[in-house]
Amino acid sequence: MFKNERLERLTLISPRVFALSWAILLPLIAFAGWTWSPPQEAPFQTVGWIALGLIVWTLFEYAMHRYLFHLDSDVTVLRWLVFLMHGNHHDQPGDALRGLMPLPVSVAVGGLVWLVLLALMGTGGTWVFLGFMSGYVMYDTLHFACHQWPMRSRIGMALKRHHMQHHYLDEDSNFAISAIFWDRVFGSNIKSAKR
Repeated sequence: MFKNERLERLTLISPRVFALSWAILLPLIAFAGWTWSPPQEAPFQTVGWIALGLIVWTLFEYAMHRYLFHLDSDVTVLRWLVFLMHGNHHDQPGDALRGLMPLPVSVAVGGLVWLVLLALMGTGGTWVFLGFMSGYVMYDTLHFACHQWPMRSRIGMALKRHHMQHHYLDEDSNFAISAIFWDRVFGSNIKSAKR
């Protein structure tokens, strides 16, 4: 993607580095939440915040994929940015080293989300952020699996089929990956889009 070797390396991440990085980062986020807003003070609220973060993630994932990653623009710089963020994945969907979001991007975007949640909710926003980032890690792992693993379970096959239809039948449909019901809710699943 880049002629500069250093920039090119920033676009790649192996599944092992991804797993190791998030096996460290997610507990650190939980530790921050535990320190700033101990769950024993309001355990049900803490669980609710984490669940809210997961739900917010699924909507964020859907909106980013549908409206940003597939943005159609006449502006050259925007077209290049969209290709850099997602278009290259459609050109080479089987590339295992570009199947997961590189850490510089996911950590930077995650940091901005955390700041917004802290500004909106105070220290309790860290628990929402933990749910959000846990959702992100599940999403990215699932997305990688759709492209790299057989996924033979009933649920796995349904998720993979949904995403592969996005790649190989209609890239203007089936935007959700981890919560595919959003495509039905918003009328963007392949069956609804064909009506």
